[in-house]
Amino acid sequence: MSNERTLSIIKPNATKDNNIGNIIARFEKEGLRIAAAKLTKLSKEKAEGFYIEHKERPFFNSLVNFMTSDLVVLMVLEGENAITRNREIMGATNPAEAAEGTLRKLYASGIEENAVHGSDSASSAEREISYFFEKNEIYDRF
Repeated sequence: MSNERTLSIIKPNATKDNNIGNIIARFEKEGLRIAAAKLTKLSKEKAEGFYIEHKERPFFNSLVNFMTSDLVVLMVLEGENAITRNREIMGATNPAEAAEGTLRKLYASGIEENAVHGSDSASSAEREISYFFEKNEIYDRF
C-alpha cells in the first residue's frame, strides 16, 4: 500500500444539484484527504486542454460544453492507494453500470454528466494535478 495523490473533479451537474458537500464527505469518510481544492468555472480553453486526448472523438465538443456550463470543484485527494480508492468510490463511468452506493450511481445524470472525474493512473494523476494546481497550492496531509 502506498500513499498517493489523484485529481478529482466534481462536475457541473453535481455542483448545480448542491451535492458538493455530500461528495466531499464521502471521500473523507472513505479515508481520502483533501490536499488542495478550488471552486471555479472552467474556460473553454482550459476544458479543451484538459480533454485534449479526446479531441477527435465525437463527444469532445459536448463534453467541453458540459464542463464549462457551470461551476466545478477541482481537488487533489491523497491517501493510501488514492487513485484506486477514488475510482472505486466513483463507480463505473456509465452510471447505469455503476454499483449501488457509488458516487456516479447516486449523483450522475447520464454517461457524460456523471458527477465526478478521477485520474485513472499515476501518470494521469501527475499530469492532471499539475494542469490545475501549482505545487505551492497543494498541502501534505499524509
